[in-house]
Amino acid sequence: TAKEFKGKDSIKLDIVVAADEVYIIRTGIETNFAKTFLLSASQVYDFSKPLIIAVTSGDENTVFCRLYDAVTKVRIRREWNPNADWASIISEIQSRLTGVSSSVPLTQEQPTHPQDLRIKQIRTLLDYPLDLVKEYLQFQDVDRPSLLPTNKIDSLVKTMCLAWAADKFENPNLAESSYQKQVVDAVVNDADELAAIRAWMQQVAKAKTGVA
Repeated sequence: TAKEFKGKDSIKLDIVVAADEVYIIRTGIETNFAKTFLLSASQVYDFSKPLIIAVTSGDENTVFCRLYDAVTKVRIRREWNPNADWASIISEIQSRLTGVSSSVPLTQEQPTHPQDLRIKQIRTLLDYPLDLVKEYLQFQDVDRPSLLPTNKIDSLVKTMCLAWAADKFENPNLAESSYQKQVVDAVVNDADELAAIRAWMQQVAKAKTGVA
């Protein structure tokens, strides 16, 4: 796979693919497709190995690019960063294609997005099935929580919490009311969300034991 950046005048990115024939994928440099391609390609260090370029749809006319190792079928990913230094990424990829590495490596692992960490910690605390989180994300056409709007992430947190509480309340409305009061309202008042959920779980479990 090869890539050629045409420059700011044309604001186009040409992705030159060497397959059974030579194909050129041309896209606007400011598109989500171009940016997701560049972020993924920045994690490739040997372009002599075959890659799979896939497209996934977003909202309306938005499409995203995904790269996979053609042999292992493992997705090559990098944390989404809309403010990445695109010029440096393009330069580094071009250097790798020509066999000359730049003096600024792009190998540093990107920190986990706060919203991704938030969902991971809460899911682990609640012992909520990972597959259900993945299904929710797929339904929203994203592959990680940080790509969702905040209200959707909050909705996912609520879903996980109420799923945990489902067998601990006879009335679902009581579970939701308890969650709203002990977690949501507490967070509004600057409480740590994870601590609030843990305290809520302890309170609910204690109340259930008392009733039993």
